[in-house]
Amino acid sequence: MTAQEIRLCGLLLQEHFGEMVEKVGTHLLRSGAQNLRTIVQETNLSVDLVKKCLCVLVQHGACCFTSGRKGPGSPTEYQACCDRILRVLRYPRYIYTAKTLYGDTGELIIEELLQRGHMTMSSTVKTVADRLTQNMEEGHSMDYSEVSSSFSKLVETHFLQRCPPVGGAGTSGSTAPAAAPAATVSVAPPTPESFPECYSVPHVSLIGRGKRQLVPENGEDQRNAKRAKMDTETHGDEGIYWQVNFERFHQHFRDQAIISAVANKLDQTSSEIVRTILRMSEVTTSATAACTKPLSANEIFRSLPASYNIPRHILDQYLTLLVDDPMEFVGKTGESGGGMFVVNLHRALANLARNTVESIVQERFGSRSARIFRLLLRKRHLEQKQVEDFAMIPAKEAKDMLYTLLSHNLVQLQEIPKTPDFAPSRTFYLYTVNQLPTARMLLQNCYKTVANLIERRLFETKENKRLLEKSQRIEAILASLQASGAEPEQLSEVEEMISAPEKQQLDVLKLHVNKLDSAENQVDETVFILESYVSSTSTS
Repeated sequence: MTAQEIRLCGLLLQEHFGEMVEKVGTHLLRSGAQNLRTIVQETNLSVDLVKKCLCVLVQHGACCFTSGRKGPGSPTEYQACCDRILRVLRYPRYIYTAKTLYGDTGELIIEELLQRGHMTMSSTVKTVADRLTQNMEEGHSMDYSEVSSSFSKLVETHFLQRCPPVGGAGTSGSTAPAAAPAATVSVAPPTPESFPECYSVPHVSLIGRGKRQLVPENGEDQRNAKRAKMDTETHGDEGIYWQVNFERFHQHFRDQAIISAVANKLDQTSSEIVRTILRMSEVTTSATAACTKPLSANEIFRSLPASYNIPRHILDQYLTLLVDDPMEFVGKTGESGGGMFVVNLHRALANLARNTVESIVQERFGSRSARIFRLLLRKRHLEQKQVEDFAMIPAKEAKDMLYTLLSHNLVQLQEIPKTPDFAPSRTFYLYTVNQLPTARMLLQNCYKTVANLIERRLFETKENKRLLEKSQRIEAILASLQASGAEPEQLSEVEEMISAPEKQQLDVLKLHVNKLDSAENQVDETVFILESYVSSTSTS
């Protein structure tokens, strides 16, 4: 991993889990797998504090533990997962997607699991039902069965999955046979998909409705906490924990990007045909597959939305148009059933990444530089004179633009000598663009940009910390007064505790923070496209 990734991971850990967890997490990212004693010595933290930090990281999947590399009996080693920590940046997008697909119930289920790392189904259903009941009108409550139904739908579509059973590092050494010591050393943590019951929902005996949380009196909150600890009611799913399947969300984001690209390139009907193909194979296609499962034209025709009313001969024309398109999002693999069609996922990601890189060049260096960049992508290798002629740009300007792109590592120069001595007069100098290294470089720039945005947001909130705390105190007082039925005069007196200049300063701060948040989300969309493209090239 790079320095920019470690810096961004440290900022995300600090913002969500605190400074101590950030210190342990970044130390593991820099040092690799280490045992508890080494971590304590090198971080200068107490053993108890390091254990608590590791518990937080393991709970959220940001750290995995394996048996020691020296064999049976060696101390357990802990290793931070950089990719999993970077997923924290995408939490708002996961929650918004769940809300779009499954409503408020799905949104709260995903939010609870992201906040707590992993939970049992029964505790998730109870917590979500209580939260929904809290926001309902007096006298209304949310039934547990409705939340359970939404939870099951999320599992059926693979947005949720069971956590893999823990068997490893600390316990496998004592139970493994002595004849096979190598089996006790776990090279990599098991994946959830490697277990057959990954997506099977257990039968949970949960009957009731959500409870409205009352405002606790003095000492009542402590009694409630003790009562919750003493509650030993069983629901049939003890020990079965669930987590968010990030890969499934990424498949959904990828599919939406492909559908949007087809709609922009062709039309809405073409995008609906591609959407239908992707929807029919979303659960059966693995995250690393190069293309979807082949589907016949007859199956696609039967699965199209009835509202579109597309006749069969029109569908055949659209499929032919998609197959013949230069972008090659859709491919044809056979003639049975009216033709077998697939969506070329890796090729689609390469085209999306290419468009992203081209737009970055255009925004940063202008339309003429983007024209040269696209020309080199299409022609592969060109001399400077050929670039000037094909791009129809004056020699001096083309030379300056090529050298500018070359200095930013967006364009590479390849030397092809006629003789072994590499004499300049007998050497061809060809300009070219390598899309994969360029995408990797821009991905690192995006990580740096996001880290800068987070640092700026943290700086803004720290500078106005006193004002924000004052605003929160006043909002809490107003909420309690409104709940107790206070008169308007009392409410206006409390509101006047913040002066007009302070209100103006608060509005400016909120505007700046909102801009920084939206910028983070926009950069993350670019990060997702580039990450998906880079990972697809490594698996293909």
